Amino acid sequence: MSTRNLKDNSTVRILSKAEKGGYGVVAAIAYNIEQVIAYVKAAESTRSPLIIQVFPWAIIFGGGLLVEAAATAAKKANVPIAIHLDHCQSENMVRHAADQMPFDSIMVDMSHFEKAENLAKTRELVAYCHDRGIATEAEPGRIEGGEDGIEDTADLSGLLTTPEEVEEFIDTGVDFLAPAFGNVHGEYGARGPVLEYDRLDSIYALCKKRDVRVVLHGTNDFPEDTMSKCIKGGVSKINTNKLILEDYNRYVKEAAATTPITKLMEEGVDRIVKCTEQWMHAIGSAGKA
Repeated sequence: MSTRNLKDNSTVRILSKAEKGGYGVVAAIAYNIEQVIAYVKAAESTRSPLIIQVFPWAIIFGGGLLVEAAATAAKKANVPIAIHLDHCQSENMVRHAADQMPFDSIMVDMSHFEKAENLAKTRELVAYCHDRGIATEAEPGRIEGGEDGIEDTADLSGLLTTPEEVEEFIDTGVDFLAPAFGNVHGEYGARGPVLEYDRLDSIYALCKKRDVRVVLHGTNDFPEDTMSKCIKGGVSKINTNKLILEDYNRYVKEAAATTPITKLMEEGVDRIVKCTEQWMHAIGSAGKA
């Protein structure tokens, strides 16, 4: 199914505009309400579109309350904000999220299966989501590493995305693709990211022909010039976790023992807002809402 059939979908609209405008959109993972509040404040202050993401953990742990809060915040915001479920690795969870939760888009992550089964399951789940007006994302190849909130990708070796895989995944009807071109989940170490930009260019060329957006995973410790090269290479959705939350996490760890909880929350929000605003300016989405 083409994204043209989801023309009113928030994630599709945000990313289509970003691709045409040559800028990236922050797609930030939220683990708590402070982070949701901070992301929305940053988006409104910079006049930037935004995608708030959660892992399936947020549904399991809190019964979806964080998702509901994020969706409410998005509706009240005066800039475009979409709600996305990242790395959903369970078929049953994809269906539950599509039926019961206020998501605009879902990453159907069957990358822990062999490719043929991955493709078959992805095709089935993409159709299920599309029938409910929900856009979809998938991962051709396999991005190595793991993050807090993703259960089982950390034990799998990475597989770089090939042009053949891009075509195969586009044929499932998916709306967004998250390719592996040297990016990894988690830490890069002292060497830093070593990305194959030629591979990204070829992937984007295929996606552009088929009206599919390209997503960047594994942005921990990315410098601005690396991010700019990825956006120039066709990326429109920029997944973030540590990139934006590191300063907040450090502050909470250092201040929790001596700071009143309300002050801890308020100052934590301020730190996330500042970092999110900086990246919205850096990737060109500020002023685009």
